[in-house]
Amino acid sequence: MEKNYSDITKRISGDLRKLRQDIPDTMKAFSALAQAATREGALDRKTKELIALAIGIATRCDGCIGFHTEALVKLGATRLEVEEVIGMAVCPSLMYAADAISAFEQLEKQLTVAA
Repeated sequence: MEKNYSDITKRISGDLRKLRQDIPDTMKAFSALAQAATREGALDRKTKELIALAIGIATRCDGCIGFHTEALVKLGATRLEVEEVIGMAVCPSLMYAADAISAFEQLEKQLTVAA
């Protein structure tokens, strides 16, 4: 089933409105942190959003993917820039793939010796 990121971000935005009412101090602090983190500095906003998208992909966060992709579209990111980020985001999975083959080799050796 295809995910609808517009629906995902709308739903999350509604839930965040509820949280802003219920825990306003916490949500104001989070908002201030997010604004400070995305403010232009040594890195421009688009670069920061590309980094955030990579983190969202690596952590499998649908909301992060939706919100950061939306920001990137608004900031004029190209498809190629997003595709390069996607290429970089596979790194954590590759590291775990290396661990998986190591686990296989260890267990194969243990179980073969035990048999």
